[in-house]
Amino acid sequence: MKNFLRNNGLGISFLLLFIGTLIGQIIFGFEEHNKELIEDGSTAIKLSAYLISGHFIQSTFENWESEFLQMALFVLLTIFLMQRGSSESKDLDKEEEVDREPSPTRKDAPWPVKKGGWILEIYKHSLTIVLFLLFILSFFAHFYGSLKDENEQLSLKGLPLESASDYIGDSRFWFESFQNWQSEFLSVFAIVMLSIYFRQIGSSQSKPVDAPHMETGE
Repeated sequence: MKNFLRNNGLGISFLLLFIGTLIGQIIFGFEEHNKELIEDGSTAIKLSAYLISGHFIQSTFENWESEFLQMALFVLLTIFLMQRGSSESKDLDKEEEVDREPSPTRKDAPWPVKKGGWILEIYKHSLTIVLFLLFILSFFAHFYGSLKDENEQLSLKGLPLESASDYIGDSRFWFESFQNWQSEFLSVFAIVMLSIYFRQIGSSQSKPVDAPHMETGE
């Protein structure tokens, strides 16, 4: 167990942080949504009903959507684009290990590498593919939840409901998306640029403390 925790500590820590914050979101989102319902003259709903409500689905997946978009674009753009001095960039002046062609003779190489052919071609881009797929799935889940929440609010007010074709151009939906996208792009910009001049000893995301500012890569 000790070795398992040591070998998987980073993943376990972030998984626990995710679960804990998701529980917090559910608790306070549930209270907030019921407060809004009562203010609108409706009645409070149960937790089970909240978990399938537009309010919960929209608020959850609009955040997941922006995270997966940011990660997918970061993985993709760091193939071609560089930033001198950043720990998040490939070195401008030499070839990196990540650029070498995969060898099926390498010890413990993943099975797609040993298989070769079209399976290997897909596997060579699999991280970007999976991240973009997760973004697309989250985007549609966000759209569904946002539309559902909008129609739940319109129904309480006795107004006509929105169709999916009309709502895809609605300012509310795109405001929800862009307010999250911009924050994710800002966070990537911050780590790319700040890692040029600032250090954190012991972190794999930082250059060595004594590394020159213009030394590129970790």
